[in-house]
Amino acid sequence: MEDNSNMLEQITKQFSLGEQDVKTYSPLVLAYVGDCIYEIVIRTILVKRRNCQVQKLHKEATWFVKAATQAALMDFLEPRLTEEEQDVFRRGRNAKSHTVPKNANVGDYHKATGFEAVIGYLYLNNQVSRIMDLLYIALKEIDQEGLIE
Repeated sequence: MEDNSNMLEQITKQFSLGEQDVKTYSPLVLAYVGDCIYEIVIRTILVKRRNCQVQKLHKEATWFVKAATQAALMDFLEPRLTEEEQDVFRRGRNAKSHTVPKNANVGDYHKATGFEAVIGYLYLNNQVSRIMDLLYIALKEIDQEGLIE
């Protein structure tokens, strides 16, 4: 039997989660979810393209998910965002986070947080097609290994 519902709908239904206005979430909460969604997209691409050792997959994934790469993606995507998405990005970028990864500069980290907030916002609004469209055009732009076709 084919299941046509998406993951967010399944989670919401299975765990009896109510509907909430995503606009009420803090940008850091949106980034928290967006980080996970972005990583699952990257891991899915890598696994489907290369069936190889986990260490190699992890090394490739790390390049795509680091703050500098996400900041580069955002540089490319920002002019393509809707007004609403730009607002979410600004809120995420300007959010006061108390941590900065040891291998990222502060500017890249803030921009990456804004990027993740946009992804989280779109996911929680069930706009997976929009996420895929944005990621496809941006990843294709920065792809050095020919993983995106």
